[in-house]
Parts: sequence; structure tokens; C-alpha cells
Amino acid sequence: MIRRLYNWVLHWAETPYSMWALFFLAFAESSFFPIPPDVLLIALAVAKPEKSFRYALVCSVGSVLGGCLGYGIGYEFMNAIGQKIVNFYGFEEKVAYIGNLYQKYDAWAVGIAGFTPIPYKVFTISAGMFRIDFLVFIVSSLVSRSARFFLVGSLIYLCGPRIKNFIDRYFDILVIAFTVLLVLGFVIIKFAL
Repeated sequence: MIRRLYNWVLHWAETPYSMWALFFLAFAESSFFPIPPDVLLIALAVAKPEKSFRYALVCSVGSVLGGCLGYGIGYEFMNAIGQKIVNFYGFEEKVAYIGNLYQKYDAWAVGIAGFTPIPYKVFTISAGMFRIDFLVFIVSSLVSRSARFFLVGSLIYLCGPRIKNFIDRYFDILVIAFTVLLVLGFVIIKFAL
């Protein structure tokens, strides 16, 4: 089923509605849909590298707005809708763990989830459920989601289609390395100031 969904997502790259499809995929993935928008972002950017940054922007905006929906689900509708989404994906234990992360790290938890392959939807819904500051949520989401999608767009823009296989093969390692560098950068700034 997931493979069929994946192929269905990819088919949008060959339609005149690809930009809208990317927006709605990024929006939906941030609150309930299982396929990450990177799949369509990479397909579109490889087909038209000159539009890589536009695709990354559309993906970022869609993802942050979808994250707001996820936040709203957690904030207002956790018992009615949010819990069903969490149960569907089997994320019950993760939500409890995320609650502890929010108590300790607040924006860092959202930022890291927004950038890494960790299911962002779990963090958007639980951010609302645990009522973290909405402005903190928006800023962390905007920075982390944009960093993720613009990194992919930049690599394709700079290296062309040949980078696709490299990204596909080493995506998780690249994300972990970049996340470590990002966290180190923030730690250095914190101690320097």
C-alpha cells in the first residue's frame, strides 16, 4: 500500500499541477499523510533544476502551514482526531517521550523533528497537545523545514540530476550530519553570546 502511495505521489511530477501537488503533499505530511514531500520535491527539482528554490519554498510554506493544522489538531482535537492519528501510526509511546522533550528542549524538539526524518506530524500534533508556545513552534518549524527543503533544492540546483541517487542513498546520514552541525552551531552561538 505504501509503495502504491509513493508511486501515486511521484506521478504528480509529470502533471501540470505538480506545484500544487507539492504544496498539498507538504501540507498533508505535516499532520497526517505518511509520504514525505522530499520524494516529489526531488523529482520536480531533478526535472527542472532551475526551479529548485521555488519548489523548496513551496514545500516549506506548505509544510509549515500543515504543521499549524497538526498543532491545531493536538491543541483542540487531541481526543477526537489527534489520538486516532497517533494510534494509526502506532506512535503512542513516542508522544509520551516527545512530551518529555518539550518540557526540556521546547523549540529544539520541533526544530530537530522538522529537519530530520523523524515523523514531523507526531511533533506537530504533540506540540499542540502539550501547548508549547505557538510562536516558538512557528519559528522552529519555519527554520527547520526550510533548511531541510532548501538543502535538497540547493544540492540539486548545484549538482544537477546526478545528485538524486546520492541523496536517495545517503539521505539519513546527510540529515544526521547536518543536524549535528546545526546543533553545534547553536551551542557555539549560545556560549559565545
